[in-house]
Amino acid sequence: MSQSESTQRYELAQQIAKSAGKVTLNWFQTDRFEVEKKADRSPLTIADRESEKHLREQIAKHFPDDSIVGEEFGVTEGSSPWRWILDPIDGTKSFISGVPLYGTMVAVDRAIEGSDDRECLIGSVYLPGLDEGIHAMKGQGAWHFRGTETPTKASVSTTTEIADAVMATSQAETFGEVGAADAWNRLAKEVYFCRTWGDVYGYLLLATGRIEVMTDAILNIWDAAAVMPIVEEAGGVFTDFRGERKIDSGNAMASNGPFHDRLLEIVGAKTE
Repeated sequence: MSQSESTQRYELAQQIAKSAGKVTLNWFQTDRFEVEKKADRSPLTIADRESEKHLREQIAKHFPDDSIVGEEFGVTEGSSPWRWILDPIDGTKSFISGVPLYGTMVAVDRAIEGSDDRECLIGSVYLPGLDEGIHAMKGQGAWHFRGTETPTKASVSTTTEIADAVMATSQAETFGEVGAADAWNRLAKEVYFCRTWGDVYGYLLLATGRIEVMTDAILNIWDAAAVMPIVEEAGGVFTDFRGERKIDSGNAMASNGPFHDRLLEIVGAKTE
């Protein structure tokens, strides 16, 4: 893998996550948009669409041969081994409620030569309502910033006991939707306390050492792709409920690391 190829994409990912996030501010905390419901009843707004259009335009301009997977406009096939994975607004429910805990997420993965697998190498997220973000590339660490300040290296907390851990999730009731309500209850009893600092914000809190566990019982590839390298480069662990390092399993368990195996035990590791 050419370092220049990955570095160029990393730099663009940082730029467009921020610029696309700022696009959403044209509608944030206003009444100038309508909320549509998609087939899964999740909300959709013009801000989601315009943000993703901006991302796609910039990627096509700089890397026209790369493929793209986006939440709102699906798949654009490419001829290179590189793929961009986009979530223009992660946390649309927060966005439409005027709550600033939503973010724009950009990830880049690459086909592994001689394999059908891919490796997610780059993640960049930006929360425009907070003017805060974090980004990472494999082997380069995770970097956190607010406003125009110089990014500082991010790291997960050093908490070693699960009883002292703070856990977040996007929506606790989604555990019930996948038949894992008991797993959520078991987790909640073992940790110090739980909060629904959800969506991408929860993963940012984990990667910057402010909480120890972030978990989601339901999520899509575009919800997971950007945060996997961020959590890992901050020193944490990101897996699915079976303990596999994957972004397309439909669930996620992320932690600062020391008691990750115990978390998986509690959810049934295995929720089979």
